[in-house]
Amino acid sequence: MSGTTTAAALRRRAAGAGANRWVVLVVLCVSLLLVAVDATVLHVAVPAVTEDLKPGAVELLWIVDAYPLVCASLLILFGTLGDRVGRRRVLLLGYTLFGVASAMAAFADDAHLLIVARALLGVGGAMIMPATLSILRQVFPDRRERALAIGIWSAVAAVGAAVGPLLGGFLLEHFWWGSVFLVNIPLMLVSLPVGRILLPESKGDSDGPWDVVGALTAAAGLFAMVLGVKRLGAGELGAATLLPLAAGVVLLVLFVRRQRRREHPLLDLRMFSRPAFSTSVGCIVLAMLALVGLELIAAQYLQLVLGLSPLETGLRLVPLTFAAMAAGLAGARMLRRFGPRRMVSFGFCLTAGAVVLLTAMGGDDNAPLLLGGFVLLGFGLETTLFGAYESMLSEAPQDQAGGAAAIGETSYQLGAGIGIALLGSVMNAAYAPGLSQVPGVPASASAAAAHSLGEAYEVAARLGGPAGEALRLAARHSFVHGLHVTLLVSAGLLLAGAAMALRLPRLMHCDPEETPSGPASAPSSAPSGSAPASGTTAEASPAAGLGSTPMRMPAQRESRGSGVKV
Repeated sequence: MSGTTTAAALRRRAAGAGANRWVVLVVLCVSLLLVAVDATVLHVAVPAVTEDLKPGAVELLWIVDAYPLVCASLLILFGTLGDRVGRRRVLLLGYTLFGVASAMAAFADDAHLLIVARALLGVGGAMIMPATLSILRQVFPDRRERALAIGIWSAVAAVGAAVGPLLGGFLLEHFWWGSVFLVNIPLMLVSLPVGRILLPESKGDSDGPWDVVGALTAAAGLFAMVLGVKRLGAGELGAATLLPLAAGVVLLVLFVRRQRRREHPLLDLRMFSRPAFSTSVGCIVLAMLALVGLELIAAQYLQLVLGLSPLETGLRLVPLTFAAMAAGLAGARMLRRFGPRRMVSFGFCLTAGAVVLLTAMGGDDNAPLLLGGFVLLGFGLETTLFGAYESMLSEAPQDQAGGAAAIGETSYQLGAGIGIALLGSVMNAAYAPGLSQVPGVPASASAAAAHSLGEAYEVAARLGGPAGEALRLAARHSFVHGLHVTLLVSAGLLLAGAAMALRLPRLMHCDPEETPSGPASAPSSAPSGSAPASGTTAEASPAAGLGSTPMRMPAQRESRGSGVKV
């Protein structure tokens, strides 16, 4: 091997395990696309499922929620298991389970079987999601290339979330509701052999036994916590909401105490002592807390206030998705130029500005205003999440990559659930008082209309006449007022996130050996193209990236091959 070959090039070649790392990225993005699409594709199929299977109210709730509940609760379990037994192995098992569960869901002939299939899809999704990020960290040891890869990865996630409802609507127009699940199977049949051939295997530190009790405690705690948060978001404050929340908090506290006492913990909680890691996780939670509930409220505004159809609503939100894709693709360049601190803070501030701009929405359609607001919203949100995810993943040691990815995905899910609960409560508190004294409307009708705008329209239709029209106008006015209040609260949360992001590093740091101008040295014991032992690279050290030199872009960069040893 030439003496001019840098250590960074050696690590890229070794990490690729004989495959072009960019081809590996394509495989990982296809995996993520399937999971992201499946999280939203069922939403448009709920009426068809209800008509065919005739589930009860509780059964319908579990049909919709089984997937995200199970997936969120098992992310840490499978993320850390991948670190121990092999991330590719867990990913391939996730592919298999996802395909089998998709077939079960597609041909389910009763609600209970569909619930079981959706839960199994959640298990498969929990295997796939952290594995994609942890493998991505392995095959891109150079932080500059990894930033670009994460940008592409996050852009694919944005596409999947947007494509889900549109794909579901198209399939429902031509086929039965099971087709929204059946579409997963051909892609999985391709991904499984391709992933087995191309994806490199990697493990973390395998010293000590895997903490099965800790993994199950974390899973149970997260399941109870997410369930309680979801019920809270639905406006339920009874024992069925408070008990899961309390149980989740207790179990997670026990999990943390157990991990601190163990010599070989499931998760190295010392990662949270690093300001960049803990701040990145907090930024992910706060970004989702401020925006996911807002997205649901905006969809109601478009349909119930402006009277747009579901398809027209989806098309109005498409610019948000394209802006998010653009931010993901430009994220690596912005991170190099501005650094994590300014990038994430700028993303929060831009999103807050977009939210304040959208307070100009009223009872009439203003398409240019919505277009501008949604574009700024999508670009700002993706800029924030990109910078936070990249900083979090780069701060984590390589042998904990699966656990770190699971923490990031869990933070995303919890932030989304809390956001729906918090902003939904703010919306209801601002909306309901406007319907308390509508002339000519009975108190019982006003109380029913105060639950939601959709229910207010139903009550107004039953009343009819001047009273019904007065209730309808009052409900629209109150909803717009509540939307403005919710937007301002969201802007405040986003500005708090901008202040939190000031704890992130000012510059994008890289290991000096990873820069093209680094020392031209290579370990003589590692043959070209062979995968290094776990923990042998500088990137695998817990201190990787800390105290290292800021990244500088040289005038000329080394030529990067595919990493294939012929």
